[in-house]
Amino acid sequence: MRQANLHTILRSLHLGGAASRSRIVADTGLTRSAVGVLVAELVDRGYVTEVRSDSGGKRGRPSPSVEPRSKNVVLAVEVLVDSVAVAAVGLGGPVLRSVRRDRSRDQTEIGQTVRDIASLVASVVASLDSGSKIWSMGVAVPGLVRRSDAMVILAPNLRWENIDLVELLRDEMSLEIPVFVGNEADLAALAESRRGAAAGIDDVVYLSGEVGVGGGFISSAQIVDGVSGFAGEIGHLPVNIEGVPCNCGAVGCFETEVGEEALLRRAGRATDGGRVAVAELLSAAASGDESVLEAFAEHGRWLGFGIAGLVNALNPSAIVFGGFLGPALPFVLENLQKQLAMRVLSVVQDDVSLFASNLGPDAPLLGASELAWNHALEAMVLES
Repeated sequence: MRQANLHTILRSLHLGGAASRSRIVADTGLTRSAVGVLVAELVDRGYVTEVRSDSGGKRGRPSPSVEPRSKNVVLAVEVLVDSVAVAAVGLGGPVLRSVRRDRSRDQTEIGQTVRDIASLVASVVASLDSGSKIWSMGVAVPGLVRRSDAMVILAPNLRWENIDLVELLRDEMSLEIPVFVGNEADLAALAESRRGAAAGIDDVVYLSGEVGVGGGFISSAQIVDGVSGFAGEIGHLPVNIEGVPCNCGAVGCFETEVGEEALLRRAGRATDGGRVAVAELLSAAASGDESVLEAFAEHGRWLGFGIAGLVNALNPSAIVFGGFLGPALPFVLENLQKQLAMRVLSVVQDDVSLFASNLGPDAPLLGASELAWNHALEAMVLES
């Protein structure tokens, strides 16, 4: 029971930030005396500090503020087709250091990827304050990650199959810390529901457009990962029986209609232009380029078509658009909403709100840190 209560307080401080003992009592439901004893133990362990609050002119002794100590750290890794990123994130969520290495889209070979990660990890770790303790690492990858053993079963845009990324990273890195792997869109959904556009919302669909299209579902504040861990592959929903081939081997997947290549194709651009070409389209749309706006409008029609099915099936409170779909939202919104009005059950239409990500491209990386913290918080309370 003591360990469970310690975990409750640590989790509350990690997600909510510094709080008075009074607020911890209100947030956790624990008694004032129990909070006093448990906070004192967390201070002794070096996980939190107590800072005397200013009374603000009010009578009586102010309750001290309990603050997470950011010298307790996890590492977060994000693997994309065209970049790799590593961050150090302290207890309570502050990003202490973050580095990203861009790479060519033909440089996704697993050996080179692991070496790149290890190199960035070494750089980030070297930058941390002395006395910092690294508890664990979370890794976000754009692929199917099996829940039972964290194997990357298939990452089509990386051209990976059956990759034991945890073992490869352990062999390459000098750190001996637990490593956890998750699907990047699942983890971005987790980050957006905890610290982003959908903070405080318990039922969320996250949709991200990059080279492919990823998605994640949050229900009752928890990731919905399915029996094997493969839930949320929104990009591979079949939407067009007369569509084009997808990298997964199927035809007419959602990502072939709303992904990066589809947008570039509609706008008459080379489909291998990547982020730079998409950024140019966003700039052109903002400047009122009619042909580009028409491409976005068609994109919005397909987005609405696919999302309508998700809303009918899942009845979420919020849909968050990440990747390039976030900044594209103003240009696709009208046609997207028309499709939702046509296709979503009337009884659930008013339940859902649409948001652009406010974590932007860092959402998967921050989600990887939250994956690591899920496990680190448990380890912290178990440490004697």
